[in-house]
Amino acid sequence: MLGPGFIVAATGVGAGDLIAAAVAGQRFGLAVLWVVLLGAFFKAILNEGVSRWQLATGTTLMEGWIRYLPRWVSWYFLVYLCFWGFLVAAALISACGVAAHALFPVLPVPVWAALHTSVGAALVWRGGYAMFERVMKGLIAAMFVIVIVCAIWIGAPASEFFDGLLIPSMPDGSSRLLLGVMGGVGGSATLLCYGYWIREKGWTGREMHRRTWIDLGSAYLLTGLFGIALIVIAAGVEPADASGQALILALSDRLGELLGPVGKGAFLVGFWCSVFSSLLGVWQGVPYLFSDFMAQMGKKETVLPSKSSSSYRAFLLFLAFPPLALLFFQRPLTIVILYAVAGAFFMPFLATLLLIMNNRKSWVGEMKNSILTNIALVCSLLLFGLLFGFEIVQRFF
Repeated sequence: MLGPGFIVAATGVGAGDLIAAAVAGQRFGLAVLWVVLLGAFFKAILNEGVSRWQLATGTTLMEGWIRYLPRWVSWYFLVYLCFWGFLVAAALISACGVAAHALFPVLPVPVWAALHTSVGAALVWRGGYAMFERVMKGLIAAMFVIVIVCAIWIGAPASEFFDGLLIPSMPDGSSRLLLGVMGGVGGSATLLCYGYWIREKGWTGREMHRRTWIDLGSAYLLTGLFGIALIVIAAGVEPADASGQALILALSDRLGELLGPVGKGAFLVGFWCSVFSSLLGVWQGVPYLFSDFMAQMGKKETVLPSKSSSSYRAFLLFLAFPPLALLFFQRPLTIVILYAVAGAFFMPFLATLLLIMNNRKSWVGEMKNSILTNIALVCSLLLFGLLFGFEIVQRFF
């Protein structure tokens, strides 16, 4: 009965989100646990809005905004999708190479990275959704169990844990990082993939709304627990002061000192499962977005995007291989700036779309948003809008 929600939630747990949670735990300890739960809640609300539109109308959210909203909305998203897709693919490919090299240093990081992206592309190209879901569920189960067991093994004072979880606090200098953690929980553009995965699953019509709620609620609860476990681990082992993926490796080294080789190896396996499941999810789901765009804007393909379409396969190859170049060359500064701004803008962009599209009874009928859903969407718009503002100020002022 479940599946797509777990896939979309796990796809959103990429290397950047792992690092952000680890940094938050390293710097601020257990006082910031509440941020992960709040972020998971808002992502579940946004993802429910994506499914609500599709179950009510029988069309994807992208098809809806192309049909009803100004054309600039679609062109903005295409530009965002290309920048975001290229750079997030590079980050995932690199993270897979780092994780595999840490486990088996017989090959250099670039070789492991190339092997992972090639295997991922081949699995998506040749395999169907059923096989993809089975592989993803296995990786998800492993990463959740390993990381949560490591957190329990490390332990945390009960009073500090529940205070950090239930009593919101903002340590000095934490605001931007905490908003980044909140924005990273459960993904960004990958939320839109949920509509294509529930279609693959055969979930259509209003009668499936309750099932999607259970699916998403269960998935984001586990995602929240995963993020909490990472913060507990980082707060408990106090890794060396490092940045980027080096922080994750420093975390595994400290676990090795405290728990022995088994603890270190288990954490690295969990890290690998997390980044490889994210890579597979992006490779399988994100090309649907490009294929859907081409189908709706050009009307040269079938209206329903297909894995066998030329646009789907072209974007899969675009994700899988050109970003390998960033393993050898520095990222151009302009692209990084545009990517950061576009990425920060996506969540308020999605919240705004759902407030507009899911409140028109003539469009969604009786499935229009409730008052509570609208309040949650407005709150997410404000919070993610703050993150967008922080990015603008940091990059240009």
